[in-house]
Amino acid sequence: MDGITTCLWFDRNGEEAATFYVDLFPDSCIDRVTRGPTDWPAGSAGDVLIVDFTLFGRPFQALNGGDFAHFNEAVSLSIACETQDEVDRYWSALSADPEAEQCGWVKDRFGLSWQIVPTVLPTLIADPDREKAARVMHAIMAMKKLDIAAIERAAAD
Repeated sequence: MDGITTCLWFDRNGEEAATFYVDLFPDSCIDRVTRGPTDWPAGSAGDVLIVDFTLFGRPFQALNGGDFAHFNEAVSLSIACETQDEVDRYWSALSADPEAEQCGWVKDRFGLSWQIVPTVLPTLIADPDREKAARVMHAIMAMKKLDIAAIERAAAD
């Protein structure tokens, strides 16, 4: 194992989550599935313990650690999207409750938080014209799923 790998704690559905994620994202695959030892107290003998997987070419691990730790919004994975079609695709696939989402943030069916961010957004928020940046921020704060055309209109107004 080289460098840093993000380890995501799941109750018992880490393999299901990893499979869902690698099917959704390009340059992604399951690298290894490790089963727990026969005397593993956190699950049944031979159950999946760790799933090493790659998303967008980056390493991740899913750990089936039991119902001890839970995801919250303090940590999220951010997806840079070039087009509205990408935003729409990831939003539809990842959002477990679209009505509860805000500002491009979604929570998937496993409880993991994601940010679905158009690539134009960081540039507009950092624009030296602070009034333009403020218009963009006000626009996205009113959105659930981010709308690139509406963001660009806010910047241009």
